[in-house]
Amino acid sequence: MYKHILFATDLSEETDFILAPVRGMRGYTGAQLSLIHVVEPLPGYSYAYLGIEDIEEQLIDEAREALAKLGEKLTVQKDHQWIEIGPAKTKILKIADEVKADLIICGSHGRHGLSLLLGSTANAVLHGAKCDVLTVRLPDNGI
Repeated sequence: MYKHILFATDLSEETDFILAPVRGMRGYTGAQLSLIHVVEPLPGYSYAYLGIEDIEEQLIDEAREALAKLGEKLTVQKDHQWIEIGPAKTKILKIADEVKADLIICGSHGRHGLSLLLGSTANAVLHGAKCDVLTVRLPDNGI
């Protein structure tokens, strides 16, 4: 039986498709639930092109706000919500180890062609995790 579930979210509109499986697994197991969102760092040259030096800080602030709203929906306390900066796979696996998660839940699009060859965050987490990983198939939205 799972004791600690880590829900890794990109905070996109598609997150709502994953809420039912997250709630279901949490309800079935009675597990503690934690949330993580990873902000990928912008390349240094992007600041010059965008002309905005604090764009990364703005992304982090927006992510914090969105994760807090998700935390309210799922009744997850702030001390079980993480915003990390860096490569998504690395940060998700780091937090999973720190909280001793025994299940990671994340969304995944069906992949084909070049996307399949290059992989995805969900695939990277699946192959790097020390615990079980549940990937919830998201709608492709014509992609």
